[in-house]
Amino acid sequence: MRIAAVGDLHCRADTRRNVAVALRGVDQEAEVLLLAGDLTDHGTPEEASWLAEELAQIKMEKCAVLGNHDYEAGQEAVVRKALRDAGVHVLDGEPWAVNDLGVAGVKGFAGGFEHAQLQRFGEASLKVFVDTCIEEELKLEKALFQLRTRHRIALLHYAPCRQTLEGEPLEIFPFLGATRLAGPLDQLRPNLAIHGHAHRGVLRGATLGGIPVFNVALPVLRRLEKPLGYLTIDL
Repeated sequence: MRIAAVGDLHCRADTRRNVAVALRGVDQEAEVLLLAGDLTDHGTPEEASWLAEELAQIKMEKCAVLGNHDYEAGQEAVVRKALRDAGVHVLDGEPWAVNDLGVAGVKGFAGGFEHAQLQRFGEASLKVFVDTCIEEELKLEKALFQLRTRHRIALLHYAPCRQTLEGEPLEIFPFLGATRLAGPLDQLRPNLAIHGHAHRGVLRGATLGGIPVFNVALPVLRRLEKPLGYLTIDL
C-alpha cells in the first residue's frame, strides 16, 4: 500500500486554490491521504467550507487530525463536521482502518523533549498544561492498542521527537511537541509516525526507540523542492 501525507495546508480565502495545486494527482499516486493538522488557517466555518470543497474533489480514502490553527476560532466542531461531510475521517483519539492499514490519530500537544520536558509540578495552571499533553498521550496509546491491522501509523499534528524540529528556533521547541507523545509509539511499535506543525523543521527523524517520524508540513515539503505537494510512503 502507498500512502500520501501532508499537513499545514492553512486554507484561507487567498490560499484555498493552493490546496488543489498541492494535492493535484494525489489520488493517482496513493491509496490513502493522511492530513496532519492545521488544515485551516484560523479554524473558521468559512475556511472549513472552502477546504471541504477542495477535498471533496479528491476521490480516495482521506484521514485527518486537527491542528492548533483549526482550534483558533473555537469552531473545531464545525471544522470536523465540514471535513467529515467531505468524506474525511477526522480522528481525535480513535482508531481507523482500511484494508491492511490502521491509523491512530490525535492532535498531540506541547511540553518539550527528553530532560527538558515540562513536569507536572507547581502552579495549577502549569499542571493543567501538562495534563493536556498526558491526555493526548493516553488517547494515542488507546487508539494504537485497538489497531489490529498489518500496517499501523500514528497521525499527529505536534511532534513526538525533537529531530524533525531542527531548523526551528530552539526557544520554541517546547511548543512544537513533546517526548510524552513518543511513549505509546515506542511501546506499541507502529510502522511510523507522521506530524506537521514545524514549518522550518526537517523531514525525517525517529523516536528514542527507533520509530521513524516524518514531518510532512507543506512548507517543509516545498523547501525540499518535491514535485508533489505531499509525501508518498510505501508500506
